Amino acid sequence: MKAGAASDQILLDEAADWLITLHYDDRKPSAEDRAAFDRWRAQSAAHCAAWGRAESMLGTFAQVPPEICKQTLAAAPRLHRRRSLGALAALLVAAPTSWLAWRELSWREWMADEATALGEQRSIALPDGSRLTLNTASAVAIRFTAEERRVRLLAGEILVTTHADPSPRYRPFLVQTREGTAQALGTRFSVRRVDAATTRVAVFEHAVGLQTVQGAMLRLEQGGFVDFSAQAIGVPSAVERSAALWERGMLLARDMRLADVLAEMARFRSGALRCDPAVAELRVSGALSLKDTQASLQLLAQSLPVRIAPQAGGAISVGPP
Repeated sequence: MKAGAASDQILLDEAADWLITLHYDDRKPSAEDRAAFDRWRAQSAAHCAAWGRAESMLGTFAQVPPEICKQTLAAAPRLHRRRSLGALAALLVAAPTSWLAWRELSWREWMADEATALGEQRSIALPDGSRLTLNTASAVAIRFTAEERRVRLLAGEILVTTHADPSPRYRPFLVQTREGTAQALGTRFSVRRVDAATTRVAVFEHAVGLQTVQGAMLRLEQGGFVDFSAQAIGVPSAVERSAALWERGMLLARDMRLADVLAEMARFRSGALRCDPAVAELRVSGALSLKDTQASLQLLAQSLPVRIAPQAGGAISVGPP
């Protein structure tokens, strides 16, 4: 095995450990566990990519009830259950195969082609001339064939600006997540993994056709965003054009709750960013840097009645003065 391949396998094994710790261990992950995971993922783009691959495995497991996963893992020796993502998948063969029947491709076929580290954003040109911008800690797999142009979002968030396809044969442009697909209808739009079971799509130009894994469909028009799961699509809401300013490393807050502002900033930094419930409802308006979250925190402390308190492990608490 080549040195690079060996290094990749080590990271995948570590990612498998974190996948189990955060989602399938009997013990609920502690704040220290999550802080340690943040530090691990923030080490490099390769760590983020490994976690993106691990999360693609989580997509496979999403249809398996958690109790089945836990029972299966508990039945295996600990040495073997934390060996690699491949071993983790093998353990779940014991689960009912009907839960896994929806898969079309194995996780190995969807390994990330592009990934960003925590706090990094990067824009790339796709083979058809379209533009793809990856937000912080994001990973995608890209598959262009004679029949389709497909991007699979494994982790994080992307902004897509489509280009007329030079191919003489029509090829739909699709962004796939675990919950379903978004088909571009000549458009500019973003797709974000909100959590382990939810995708959010926002349309800034033209429209996007949505379809969930279980067949629910919606045409989302310009100026709207919506969350959807594998089963259903929510009610669309209005999206501000400034919602895509993360592409430029900025967050434009318009009367946002402080708790929501901090939650967005937390995506761009290592170490936990905690908001005391006593100040969570304070309203924030203004432009904040996502590239320099420390400066943004200082700005919040100057404009709001809050105190920024560093804590162990690189964590920061925002609370009353």
